[in-house]
Amino acid sequence: MWREYWASYGKRTIGAAAGLFFGFVYLFAGFWDMLIFILLVSVGYWFGKQKDMQKSSILPWQRLWSWLMERYRPFR
Repeated sequence: MWREYWASYGKRTIGAAAGLFFGFVYLFAGFWDMLIFILLVSVGYWFGKQKDMQKSSILPWQRLWSWLMERYRPFR
C-alpha cells in the first residue's frame, strides 16, 4: 500500500513536507532569515558540486591573483 502511494504521490509528499518545513522556519525565524539560510545552503551545495566535478581547486587562484595585481598595482 505504501509503495503504491509513494510511487504515485512521492514528489507531492516531498513538496508538501518542504513547504511545511519552510513555513515553520518563516514563522519562527522570519522571512529574511529564511532567505539568508536558503542562500547559504545553496552556495554550500554549489561549492560542493563544483568540488565533486573537479578534482582541482574551485577558484582559479593564479588567474585571480594576476588580475588583481594588474588592476590594483600598488605605487602606480
